[in-house]
Amino acid sequence: MVGSIISMLIHIIACGAGLFLAYANGANDNFKGVATLFGSGTVDYKKALIWATLTTALGSITAIVLAQGLLAAFSGKGLVPDAVVASKSFALAVGLSAAFTVMLATRFGLPVSTTHALTGALVGAGLLASADGVNFAKLGSTFFMPLLVSPVLAIGLAIVFYPLAHFARAKFGVSRELCVCVGTEVVTTVPLGTSHAQALSMAAAMPSLALGTEATCEERYQGKLLGINAGTTLDGLHVLSAGIVSFARGLNDTPKIATVFLIGGAIAPSFAIIATAVLIAVGGIISAKKVAETMSHKVTKMNPGQGFSANLITGLLVIGASRLGLPISTTHVSCGAIFGVGAVTRQANVKTITGILVGWATTLPLAAGVAALVFLVLRPLLT
Repeated sequence: MVGSIISMLIHIIACGAGLFLAYANGANDNFKGVATLFGSGTVDYKKALIWATLTTALGSITAIVLAQGLLAAFSGKGLVPDAVVASKSFALAVGLSAAFTVMLATRFGLPVSTTHALTGALVGAGLLASADGVNFAKLGSTFFMPLLVSPVLAIGLAIVFYPLAHFARAKFGVSRELCVCVGTEVVTTVPLGTSHAQALSMAAAMPSLALGTEATCEERYQGKLLGINAGTTLDGLHVLSAGIVSFARGLNDTPKIATVFLIGGAIAPSFAIIATAVLIAVGGIISAKKVAETMSHKVTKMNPGQGFSANLITGLLVIGASRLGLPISTTHVSCGAIFGVGAVTRQANVKTITGILVGWATTLPLAAGVAALVFLVLRPLLT
Protein backbone atom coordinates (compact mmCIF):
# COMPACT_ATOMS: atom_id res chain seq x y z
CA MET A 1 0.00 0.00 0.00
CA VAL A 2 2.73 2.45 1.00
CA GLY A 3 4.74 1.44 -2.06
CA SER A 4 1.79 2.18 -4.33
CA ILE A 5 1.29 5.62 -2.79
CA ILE A 6 4.98 6.46 -3.17
CA SER A 7 4.91 5.26 -6.77
CA MET A 8 1.88 7.41 -7.50
CA LEU A 9 3.54 10.44 -5.91
CA ILE A 10 6.64 9.89 -8.04
CA HIS A 11 4.52 9.81 -11.18
CA ILE A 12 2.73 13.01 -10.16
CA ILE A 13 6.04 14.76 -9.47
CA ALA A 14 7.43 13.49 -12.78
CA CYS A 15 4.43 14.83 -14.66
CA GLY A 16 4.75 18.14 -12.82
CA ALA A 17 8.44 18.37 -13.73
CA GLY A 18 7.68 17.53 -17.35
CA LEU A 19 4.91 20.13 -17.54
CA PHE A 20 7.17 22.75 -15.96
CA LEU A 21 9.98 22.01 -18.42
CA ALA A 22 7.62 22.02 -21.42
CA TYR A 23 6.12 25.34 -20.34
CA ALA A 24 9.59 26.85 -19.86
CA ASN A 25 10.63 25.63 -23.29
CA GLY A 26 7.58 27.19 -24.93
CA ALA A 27 8.10 30.47 -23.11
CA ASN A 28 11.74 30.76 -24.18
CA ASP A 29 11.75 29.02 -27.56
CA ASN A 30 8.36 29.20 -29.26
CA PHE A 31 8.79 32.63 -30.81
CA LYS A 32 12.30 32.07 -32.12
CA GLY A 33 11.08 30.57 -35.38
CA VAL A 34 8.91 33.58 -36.20
CA ALA A 35 11.14 36.30 -34.74
CA THR A 36 12.18 37.42 -38.22
CA LEU A 37 8.53 37.83 -39.24
CA PHE A 38 7.89 40.18 -36.35
CA GLY A 39 11.28 41.89 -36.56
CA SER A 40 10.97 42.67 -40.27
CA GLY A 41 7.40 43.92 -39.92
CA THR A 42 6.02 41.19 -42.17
CA VAL A 43 3.33 40.37 -39.58
CA ASP A 44 2.43 41.70 -36.13
CA TYR A 45 3.19 39.96 -32.82
CA LYS A 46 -0.19 38.25 -32.48
CA LYS A 47 -0.16 36.72 -35.96
CA ALA A 48 3.45 35.61 -35.58
CA LEU A 49 2.65 33.94 -32.25
CA ILE A 50 -0.37 32.09 -33.69
CA TRP A 51 1.71 30.82 -36.62
CA ALA A 52 4.51 29.73 -34.27
CA THR A 53 2.07 27.90 -31.99
CA LEU A 54 0.38 25.98 -34.81
CA THR A 55 3.54 24.95 -36.66
CA THR A 56 5.43 24.05 -33.48
CA ALA A 57 2.52 21.85 -32.38
CA LEU A 58 2.60 20.10 -35.76
CA GLY A 59 6.32 19.43 -35.35
CA SER A 60 5.76 18.14 -31.82
CA ILE A 61 3.17 15.62 -32.96
CA THR A 62 5.35 14.54 -35.89
CA ALA A 63 8.08 13.74 -33.36
CA ILE A 64 6.09 10.64 -32.37
CA VAL A 65 7.22 9.10 -35.67
CA LEU A 66 10.43 10.83 -36.70
CA ALA A 67 12.46 11.68 -33.60
CA GLN A 68 12.62 8.57 -31.46
CA GLY A 69 16.43 8.82 -31.35
CA LEU A 70 16.22 11.96 -29.23
CA LEU A 71 14.03 10.21 -26.67
CA ALA A 72 16.88 7.78 -26.07
CA ALA A 73 19.62 10.42 -26.15
CA PHE A 74 18.08 12.61 -23.46
CA SER A 75 17.22 9.80 -21.10
CA GLY A 76 20.95 9.84 -20.28
CA LYS A 77 21.46 6.30 -21.55
CA GLY A 78 25.13 5.79 -22.41
CA LEU A 79 26.10 9.02 -20.68
CA VAL A 80 25.74 7.44 -17.24
CA PRO A 81 25.23 3.78 -16.24
CA ASP A 82 21.80 2.25 -16.92
CA ALA A 83 21.14 1.93 -13.18
CA VAL A 84 21.50 5.70 -12.83
CA VAL A 85 19.21 6.33 -15.82
CA ALA A 86 16.57 4.22 -14.06
CA SER A 87 16.93 6.27 -10.89
CA LYS A 88 13.88 8.46 -10.34
CA SER A 89 15.86 11.02 -8.35
CA PHE A 90 18.30 11.43 -11.28
CA ALA A 91 15.60 11.94 -13.90
CA LEU A 92 13.60 14.38 -11.75
CA ALA A 93 16.71 16.40 -10.90
CA VAL A 94 17.47 16.75 -14.62
CA GLY A 95 13.94 17.88 -15.53
CA LEU A 96 13.45 20.30 -12.66
CA SER A 97 16.85 21.97 -12.95
CA ALA A 98 16.59 22.41 -16.73
CA ALA A 99 13.13 23.96 -16.33
CA PHE A 100 14.37 26.33 -13.62
CA THR A 101 17.34 27.44 -15.73
CA VAL A 102 15.26 28.12 -18.84
CA MET A 103 12.55 30.01 -16.93
CA LEU A 104 15.19 32.15 -15.21
CA ALA A 105 16.61 33.11 -18.60
CA THR A 106 13.12 33.82 -19.91
CA ARG A 107 12.52 36.19 -17.02
CA PHE A 108 15.43 38.30 -18.29
CA GLY A 109 14.46 37.98 -21.96
CA LEU A 110 17.50 35.87 -22.87
CA PRO A 111 17.04 33.28 -25.64
CA VAL A 112 18.86 30.27 -24.18
CA SER A 113 18.86 26.65 -25.20
CA THR A 114 16.68 24.03 -23.52
CA THR A 115 19.00 21.45 -25.08
CA HIS A 116 21.96 23.13 -23.40
CA ALA A 117 20.13 23.26 -20.05
CA LEU A 118 19.22 19.57 -20.27
CA THR A 119 22.81 18.67 -21.15
CA GLY A 120 24.15 20.60 -18.16
CA ALA A 121 21.57 18.99 -15.88
CA LEU A 122 22.49 15.49 -17.11
CA VAL A 123 26.14 16.18 -16.31
CA GLY A 124 25.51 17.80 -12.91
CA ALA A 125 23.21 15.06 -11.64
CA GLY A 126 25.24 12.32 -13.36
CA LEU A 127 28.50 13.25 -11.61
CA LEU A 128 26.86 12.71 -8.22
CA ALA A 129 24.64 9.78 -9.19
CA SER A 130 27.33 7.57 -10.71
CA ALA A 131 30.42 6.23 -8.99
CA ASP A 132 31.96 5.92 -12.46
CA GLY A 133 31.13 9.52 -13.29
CA VAL A 134 29.99 10.66 -16.72
CA ASN A 135 30.97 9.14 -20.05
CA PHE A 136 32.81 12.19 -21.33
CA ALA A 137 33.55 10.61 -24.69
CA LYS A 138 29.84 10.27 -25.40
CA LEU A 139 29.21 13.69 -23.88
CA GLY A 140 31.62 15.24 -26.36
CA SER A 141 30.50 13.38 -29.49
CA THR A 142 26.74 13.20 -28.92
CA PHE A 143 26.06 16.43 -27.02
CA PHE A 144 28.86 19.02 -27.03
CA MET A 145 30.00 18.63 -30.63
CA PRO A 146 26.56 19.24 -32.21
CA LEU A 147 25.91 22.12 -29.80
CA LEU A 148 29.22 23.82 -30.59
CA VAL A 149 29.32 23.19 -34.32
CA SER A 150 25.69 24.05 -35.18
CA PRO A 151 25.74 27.82 -34.46
CA VAL A 152 29.11 28.24 -36.18
CA LEU A 153 27.75 26.36 -39.19
CA ALA A 154 24.60 28.51 -39.19
CA ILE A 155 26.65 31.73 -39.10
CA GLY A 156 28.87 30.52 -41.94
CA LEU A 157 25.93 29.47 -44.11
CA ALA A 158 24.18 32.80 -43.52
CA ILE A 159 27.30 34.74 -44.47
CA VAL A 160 27.53 32.75 -47.72
CA PHE A 161 23.83 32.37 -48.58
CA TYR A 162 22.52 35.88 -47.99
CA PRO A 163 24.90 37.62 -50.44
CA LEU A 164 24.02 34.97 -53.04
CA ALA A 165 20.31 35.60 -52.48
CA HIS A 166 20.96 39.34 -52.71
CA PHE A 167 22.79 38.83 -56.02
CA ALA A 168 19.97 36.66 -57.38
CA ARG A 169 17.39 39.30 -56.46
CA ALA A 170 19.31 41.96 -58.37
CA LYS A 171 19.68 39.64 -61.39
CA PHE A 172 15.91 39.13 -61.51
CA GLY A 173 15.42 42.90 -61.51
CA VAL A 174 13.80 43.08 -58.08
CA SER A 175 14.61 46.34 -56.31
CA ARG A 176 14.14 47.63 -52.79
CA GLU A 177 12.42 50.92 -52.02
CA LEU A 178 11.83 52.79 -48.80
CA CYS A 179 8.15 53.71 -48.51
CA VAL A 180 6.34 56.24 -46.33
CA CYS A 181 3.08 54.56 -45.39
CA VAL A 182 -0.08 55.72 -43.64
CA GLY A 183 -2.25 52.80 -42.62
CA THR A 184 -2.02 50.30 -45.48
CA GLU A 185 -1.59 52.77 -48.35
CA VAL A 186 1.77 53.62 -49.93
CA VAL A 187 2.01 57.41 -50.02
CA THR A 188 5.31 57.85 -51.82
CA THR A 189 8.64 56.16 -52.42
CA VAL A 190 12.13 57.51 -51.90
CA PRO A 191 15.58 56.13 -52.76
CA LEU A 192 16.88 53.29 -50.59
CA GLY A 193 19.38 54.64 -48.08
CA THR A 194 17.33 57.71 -47.24
CA SER A 195 16.92 58.09 -43.49
CA HIS A 196 13.48 57.70 -41.95
CA ALA A 197 13.46 61.35 -40.90
CA GLN A 198 14.33 62.49 -44.44
CA ALA A 199 11.68 60.20 -45.95
CA LEU A 200 8.96 61.56 -43.67
CA SER A 201 10.09 65.10 -44.43
CA MET A 202 9.90 64.48 -48.19
CA ALA A 203 6.44 62.98 -47.82
CA ALA A 204 5.28 65.91 -45.71
CA ALA A 205 6.39 68.30 -48.47
CA MET A 206 3.85 66.87 -50.90
CA PRO A 207 1.03 69.43 -51.33
CA SER A 208 -1.88 67.01 -51.02
CA LEU A 209 -0.44 64.88 -48.21
CA ALA A 210 -1.50 65.13 -44.59
CA LEU A 211 0.56 62.85 -42.33
CA GLY A 212 -0.99 61.52 -39.14
CA THR A 213 0.60 59.92 -36.12
CA GLU A 214 0.45 56.48 -37.80
CA ALA A 215 2.91 57.37 -40.59
CA THR A 216 5.77 54.86 -40.80
CA CYS A 217 8.70 54.05 -43.05
CA GLU A 218 8.88 50.57 -44.52
CA GLU A 219 11.24 48.82 -46.88
CA ARG A 220 9.51 46.98 -49.71
CA TYR A 221 10.48 44.94 -52.76
CA GLN A 222 9.42 46.09 -56.23
CA GLY A 223 9.37 43.97 -59.37
CA LYS A 224 8.09 40.56 -60.45
CA LEU A 225 9.31 36.97 -60.16
CA LEU A 226 7.85 34.62 -62.78
CA GLY A 227 5.08 37.14 -63.32
CA ILE A 228 4.20 37.37 -59.63
CA ASN A 229 4.72 40.45 -57.47
CA ALA A 230 8.13 40.08 -55.79
CA GLY A 231 7.05 41.55 -52.46
CA THR A 232 4.06 39.23 -52.18
CA THR A 233 6.13 36.22 -53.17
CA LEU A 234 8.87 36.98 -50.67
CA ASP A 235 6.39 37.57 -47.87
CA GLY A 236 4.79 34.20 -48.58
CA LEU A 237 8.16 32.44 -48.63
CA HIS A 238 9.17 34.23 -45.44
CA VAL A 239 6.04 33.09 -43.61
CA LEU A 240 6.56 29.55 -44.93
CA SER A 241 10.20 29.51 -43.82
CA ALA A 242 9.21 30.69 -40.32
CA GLY A 243 6.73 27.83 -40.16
CA ILE A 244 9.47 25.39 -41.18
CA VAL A 245 11.72 26.64 -38.39
CA SER A 246 8.93 26.36 -35.80
CA PHE A 247 8.03 22.90 -37.09
CA ALA A 248 11.68 21.85 -36.84
CA ARG A 249 11.91 23.21 -33.30
CA GLY A 250 8.87 21.24 -32.21
CA LEU A 251 10.27 18.13 -33.87
CA ASN A 252 13.69 18.51 -32.23
CA ASP A 253 12.79 19.73 -28.74
CA THR A 254 9.65 17.76 -27.86
CA PRO A 255 11.28 14.32 -27.49
CA LYS A 256 13.98 15.74 -25.21
CA ILE A 257 11.38 17.13 -22.83
CA ALA A 258 9.08 14.11 -23.07
CA THR A 259 11.72 11.90 -21.43
CA VAL A 260 10.89 13.51 -18.07
CA PHE A 261 7.30 12.25 -18.32
CA LEU A 262 8.57 8.68 -18.81
CA ILE A 263 9.98 8.35 -15.29
CA GLY A 264 8.65 5.16 -13.75
CA GLY A 265 7.19 3.95 -17.03
CA ALA A 266 3.61 4.89 -16.20
CA ILE A 267 3.08 7.05 -19.31
CA ALA A 268 3.41 5.90 -22.90
CA PRO A 269 5.93 7.83 -25.04
CA SER A 270 3.24 9.02 -27.48
CA PHE A 271 1.14 10.45 -24.63
CA ALA A 272 4.24 12.10 -23.14
CA ILE A 273 4.93 13.82 -26.46
CA ILE A 274 1.32 15.04 -26.73
CA ALA A 275 1.41 16.43 -23.17
CA THR A 276 4.70 18.14 -23.97
CA ALA A 277 3.26 19.67 -27.14
CA VAL A 278 0.29 21.15 -25.26
CA LEU A 279 2.42 22.77 -22.55
CA ILE A 280 4.95 24.11 -25.05
CA ALA A 281 2.06 25.89 -26.77
CA VAL A 282 0.72 27.26 -23.48
CA GLY A 283 4.16 28.52 -22.41
CA GLY A 284 4.65 30.31 -25.71
CA ILE A 285 1.24 31.96 -25.64
CA ILE A 286 1.58 33.25 -22.07
CA SER A 287 5.25 34.03 -21.56
CA ALA A 288 7.05 34.56 -24.88
CA LYS A 289 6.96 38.38 -25.08
CA LYS A 290 10.37 39.30 -23.60
CA VAL A 291 12.36 36.79 -25.63
CA ALA A 292 10.32 37.79 -28.70
CA GLU A 293 11.45 41.40 -28.33
CA THR A 294 15.09 40.38 -27.94
CA MET A 295 15.14 38.07 -30.96
CA SER A 296 13.00 40.28 -33.20
CA HIS A 297 14.31 43.79 -32.54
CA LYS A 298 17.48 43.77 -30.46
CA VAL A 299 19.87 41.44 -32.31
CA THR A 300 19.88 43.14 -35.71
CA LYS A 301 17.67 45.12 -38.03
CA MET A 302 16.29 42.97 -40.83
CA ASN A 303 14.02 43.09 -43.84
CA PRO A 304 11.86 40.22 -45.17
CA GLY A 305 14.61 38.95 -47.49
CA GLN A 306 17.15 38.78 -44.68
CA GLY A 307 14.63 37.11 -42.39
CA PHE A 308 13.79 34.53 -45.05
CA SER A 309 17.49 33.71 -45.52
CA ALA A 310 18.03 33.19 -41.77
CA ASN A 311 14.91 31.03 -41.43
CA LEU A 312 15.71 28.83 -44.41
CA ILE A 313 19.16 28.01 -43.01
CA THR A 314 17.76 27.33 -39.54
CA GLY A 315 14.96 25.07 -40.75
CA LEU A 316 17.20 22.92 -42.94
CA LEU A 317 19.83 22.45 -40.24
CA VAL A 318 17.38 21.59 -37.44
CA ILE A 319 15.23 19.22 -39.49
CA GLY A 320 18.32 17.41 -40.73
CA ALA A 321 19.69 17.08 -37.20
CA SER A 322 16.36 15.80 -35.87
CA ARG A 323 16.23 13.12 -38.54
CA LEU A 324 19.76 12.01 -37.57
CA GLY A 325 18.97 12.09 -33.83
CA LEU A 326 21.52 14.85 -33.17
CA PRO A 327 20.55 17.06 -30.18
CA ILE A 328 21.40 20.46 -31.66
CA SER A 329 19.92 23.63 -30.23
CA THR A 330 17.31 25.44 -32.29
CA THR A 331 18.19 28.53 -30.27
CA HIS A 332 21.86 28.35 -31.21
CA VAL A 333 21.09 27.69 -34.87
CA SER A 334 18.43 30.41 -35.27
CA CYS A 335 20.52 32.97 -33.39
CA GLY A 336 23.58 31.96 -35.38
CA ALA A 337 21.75 32.48 -38.67
CA ILE A 338 20.49 35.90 -37.55
CA PHE A 339 23.99 36.81 -36.28
CA GLY A 340 25.38 35.85 -39.70
CA VAL A 341 22.90 38.04 -41.56
CA GLY A 342 23.65 40.91 -39.17
CA ALA A 343 27.37 40.47 -39.81
CA VAL A 344 26.84 40.74 -43.57
CA THR A 345 24.60 43.81 -43.31
CA ARG A 346 26.76 45.33 -40.54
CA GLN A 347 23.68 46.03 -38.46
CA ALA A 348 24.28 43.47 -35.71
CA ASN A 349 23.84 44.78 -32.17
CA VAL A 350 27.08 43.70 -30.52
CA LYS A 351 25.83 44.50 -27.00
CA THR A 352 22.75 42.29 -27.35
CA ILE A 353 24.68 39.48 -28.99
CA THR A 354 27.29 39.60 -26.21
CA GLY A 355 24.53 39.30 -23.62
CA ILE A 356 23.07 36.30 -25.43
CA LEU A 357 26.48 34.62 -25.62
CA VAL A 358 26.99 35.16 -21.88
CA GLY A 359 23.60 33.55 -21.30
CA TRP A 360 24.66 30.57 -23.38
CA ALA A 361 27.96 30.26 -21.49
CA THR A 362 26.25 30.24 -18.09
CA THR A 363 23.34 27.94 -18.99
CA LEU A 364 25.28 24.68 -18.75
CA PRO A 365 27.11 25.29 -15.42
CA LEU A 366 23.97 26.79 -13.84
CA ALA A 367 21.84 23.82 -14.88
CA ALA A 368 24.56 21.42 -13.71
CA GLY A 369 24.80 23.09 -10.29
CA VAL A 370 21.04 23.17 -9.75
CA ALA A 371 20.72 19.54 -10.87
CA ALA A 372 23.40 18.47 -8.43
CA LEU A 373 21.61 20.23 -5.55
CA VAL A 374 18.20 18.83 -6.48
CA PHE A 375 19.65 15.35 -6.79
CA LEU A 376 21.21 15.58 -3.32
CA VAL A 377 17.80 16.50 -1.91
CA LEU A 378 15.88 13.81 -3.80
CA ARG A 379 18.32 10.90 -3.48
CA PRO A 380 17.45 10.06 0.16
CA LEU A 381 13.74 10.23 -0.66
CA LEU A 382 13.57 8.34 -3.95
CA THR A 383 15.30 5.36 -5.50
